[in-house]
Amino acid sequence: MAASELQEYLSTQRDWHHDFGMKPDSSPKACGKMFGVLVVKNKEGELGYLKAFSGKMVNTNLLEPFVPPVFDILVEGEFYKVGENELNAINARIDELEKNPLLDQMDARIEEEEAKVEELLAQKKAQIREAKKARDERRKEAKTALSPEAFEALEEDLRNESKLLSIQLKRMKASLVEELQTSRDKYSALRNEVDALKEERKAKSAALQRRIFEQFQFLNANAEYRSLYDIFQYALNENPPAGAGECAAPKLLHYAYVHELEPVCMAEFWWGRPPKNEVRKHLQFYTSCRGKCEPILGHMLQGLEVEENPMLKQSHSPKEIEIIYEDEAMLAINKPHEFLSVPGKTIHDSVLTRMKERYPDATGPLIVHRLDMSTSGILLIPKTRKAHKHLQTQFRKRVVQKTYIALLEGAVEGEEGIINLPLRVDLNDRPRQLVCHEHGKPAVTKWKVLERRDDETLIQFHPITGRTHQLRVHAAHVDGLGTAIKGDDLYGTPADRLHLHAAEITFHHPISNTVMTVSAPIHW
Repeated sequence: MAASELQEYLSTQRDWHHDFGMKPDSSPKACGKMFGVLVVKNKEGELGYLKAFSGKMVNTNLLEPFVPPVFDILVEGEFYKVGENELNAINARIDELEKNPLLDQMDARIEEEEAKVEELLAQKKAQIREAKKARDERRKEAKTALSPEAFEALEEDLRNESKLLSIQLKRMKASLVEELQTSRDKYSALRNEVDALKEERKAKSAALQRRIFEQFQFLNANAEYRSLYDIFQYALNENPPAGAGECAAPKLLHYAYVHELEPVCMAEFWWGRPPKNEVRKHLQFYTSCRGKCEPILGHMLQGLEVEENPMLKQSHSPKEIEIIYEDEAMLAINKPHEFLSVPGKTIHDSVLTRMKERYPDATGPLIVHRLDMSTSGILLIPKTRKAHKHLQTQFRKRVVQKTYIALLEGAVEGEEGIINLPLRVDLNDRPRQLVCHEHGKPAVTKWKVLERRDDETLIQFHPITGRTHQLRVHAAHVDGLGTAIKGDDLYGTPADRLHLHAAEITFHHPISNTVMTVSAPIHW
């Protein structure tokens, strides 16, 4: 109810303007924003709710009717603005120095002088080589024509000539290097000023950032304060990422504690156009990010009665694992959904654990590829080291052909196609993946519509590459199919399960090398 009321307010309010990218005249750079609501109870037991937005909006941190930030770095006269002005002044001076035409002129002059020095030294060395050849010829002719005494005198003259040329070369080199060093020293003086300013900027920026981290003091239900810096040093032994503490959830909880309101429940949703790299959908609810918010909320939720962390429990632990093919070298299983391929940090039960128990004498690593925990379907299990190596080579060379079946929670335009969206991990929200054309790894998926059911679409996927969450992101991203797989709790809406199944796999048998195709039934 609180979220619906806030969404109604965002649709109708005229008190302020922010371009969320939903109007025909919106800027191409416009993007939506995450909003949050926190239902609270006062001392009299009355229910109400608070609302917040993540980051800044309308170029401010303070905007009615949203809760204020935990610490407002934009307040005029605060240390942040003073420090920011100092850094801007340093940046301006660095920019001025680096754009100084004298730097480029001196740099070019040094390059010319270096080339000239090399040319002159090369000419002198060539002269010395020619002089040596001439001396050798004179020596050869004189050896038979002159008396021993005269030949010895000639030898002495030739040696002195060689020494003189060598001395001339050394003096010439020293003179040229000295002249060149003078130009280098003048250039270095200018560069050193730039480098010194950059070091000063680095130190001031680090000190300012540390002070900001210390100013973000978060309260929890036990009335305990802890700074942003202390939270991340305690939890991860690292500095907080940029923007930590400015998300909606910490703002809401902190305001509630300060005003002695009891948190009851909370939700965050996306409002507006999705960003280019992330999977975000208008009106879709999302969990708090793990990189920025998880350590902070780990402190702020202390003292509250909360639900069990779903990441710390296995939601589906089957009694038996279905075997769909087996011989002396390998087997293929139908992995259940919400079951790990290999043990996790907190959950030990997995396909690998079960296979080790079932085949204690197996000589191979038993796991040659994986499926996401939430994905069901075929996993190949090599029993021997030879079989493992053979299958591993096939996967590495992309010889193995995989077919997935997915049920999407919306209608898809077109009947088939290819999605090419490079992916990388979201460093602030692992294991979520981002579309990144600059740093992402290539990710290519072929797709085909199998069936249309009311507002759902059954899709066949053929992944050409095997990136983490590739099919899930390619389905949900606005530049992919634009609709998430049903039950995708990361990129879509949670349901009874993720409706993604590795249905078929074609490969060469590791012993006979014959082509095999194995299929796994779908238990939807």
